[in-house]
Amino acid sequence: MSDLDLLTQSLARNVKHWRAVRGFTLDVLAARAGVSRGMLIQIEQARTNPSIGTVVKIGDALGISITTLLDYGQGPNVRIVPAEQAVRLWHTDGGSYNRLLAGTEAPGPLEMWDWRLMPGEGSPSDPHPAGTVELLHVTAGELTLTVDGVEYRVPAGSSVSFEADAPHAYGNQGEAPMEMVMAVSVPPVP
Repeated sequence: MSDLDLLTQSLARNVKHWRAVRGFTLDVLAARAGVSRGMLIQIEQARTNPSIGTVVKIGDALGISITTLLDYGQGPNVRIVPAEQAVRLWHTDGGSYNRLLAGTEAPGPLEMWDWRLMPGEGSPSDPHPAGTVELLHVTAGELTLTVDGVEYRVPAGSSVSFEADAPHAYGNQGEAPMEMVMAVSVPPVP
């Protein structure tokens, strides 16, 4: 079975599980996530490989991290994730990517990501639930962070934090690859 098949099956199993834990019907989860009921059915039946944006919306609506949706979150107090097990959820032909390095529920979802954006590339993000905070540390190049339409330049060695409940985007307007580590903290579902 391919890695993609395993990922699709884990996502199907975990969306069903957490929807039941939260007591959400398909219609309730669809409305909370802004995803069609049909898409949720396809996900729960492991018949589709949804976009990272769709997975983020579902995780946010369920109040859990992407790592939990992909089988990472539960286990012993110490969990080592080998480099080859980091999940690449987005990439471009130009060489940009993000990788989910680790995550937990503490008390809401907490995720750590590794990002690389090649020159001229970027990645937009829909607003996350109110109270979501992102922390970024740029290790190479320069990040152009846009939050609610305002651009911020974050050079290598600098860090930034922001409330991520507004539209935001990560971009590389420089001439060298931009690399950063990102932590995302989402509040628990009430």
